[in-house]
Amino acid sequence: MSSVNTSAISSNTNKEFGKVAVVMGGWAAERSISLKSGHAVLEGLLEQGIDAHKVDADRNVIDVLIKGKFDCVFNILHGRGGEDGEIQGALEISQIPYTGCGVMSSAISMDKLMTKRIWNGANLPTPVFEILTVDSDFAATVEKLGLPLIVKPAQEGSSIGMTKVTKAEQLKAAYEKAAEFDDIVFAEQWVTGKEFTVAILGDVVLPPIQIVANTDFYDFDAKYESNETEYYCPCDLDEKQDMEIKSISKEAFAMLGGNGWGRVDLMQDSHGKFWLIEVNTTPGMTDHSLVPMAAKQHGLSFSELTVEILKTVGLGK
Repeated sequence: MSSVNTSAISSNTNKEFGKVAVVMGGWAAERSISLKSGHAVLEGLLEQGIDAHKVDADRNVIDVLIKGKFDCVFNILHGRGGEDGEIQGALEISQIPYTGCGVMSSAISMDKLMTKRIWNGANLPTPVFEILTVDSDFAATVEKLGLPLIVKPAQEGSSIGMTKVTKAEQLKAAYEKAAEFDDIVFAEQWVTGKEFTVAILGDVVLPPIQIVANTDFYDFDAKYESNETEYYCPCDLDEKQDMEIKSISKEAFAMLGGNGWGRVDLMQDSHGKFWLIEVNTTPGMTDHSLVPMAAKQHGLSFSELTVEILKTVGLGK
């Protein structure tokens, strides 16, 4: 497996990227996080001599990009509109190159339920699930999945709308909360154990990170607000486990058509088995974010990481 070039990039090389739009903000529930990520990316690119510009995306974003005569886009939109294939499709039609996954892999990865179905079809380990509707037999769901379990909207990021259910009578309310964010809701078997995330950059799998949150699970506050969440990179996996988690993460990402960069979230149960949870095709790039942490362990500064991501523009599209 090749390694990322961590040497300083020449100004001539940086000029080859042309005029770069850092597209951030958007209209999804994760707008505030996207703005934080976007400003950090913009500063990183400018530090590396890239001709980068902020573009706060609204529904007219393509007009802005065309009128601004941008050569490519660093997409740092989180959630719907940014990670679900919508902006990717618009950029494809407009023939504007962009970072990250293409239309199909973005759309699939944004849909946690579709992601799990593909992994199941590929015999990759992911927790058992049950689709929920207003007419569901919630007691039967609890009997099938056991307690605790977790309820999720299928197409929201940053753990928005998720609830850990520890008592059967809580399931209906958890469903109703998730349904506020998406028409498709599912319950998933709870995996008790250690939580990990693995970042992928080009064809490189970065060092795994173990996450230790002081909440029931790694929710929005634990991700972006809390200073009590602990991260370990390098983590305490032995060599065999390290190779296994990297291998399964790379395969899981590739199975969804992933390319460019992304992040795979996993759990490790008490028996040491890894379980795939979800994929993020436009991970956070804030001061609390995990891809920069893994990149630092790999030898990349934040600004170097932004350029390495920019180098993946157009790959696999």
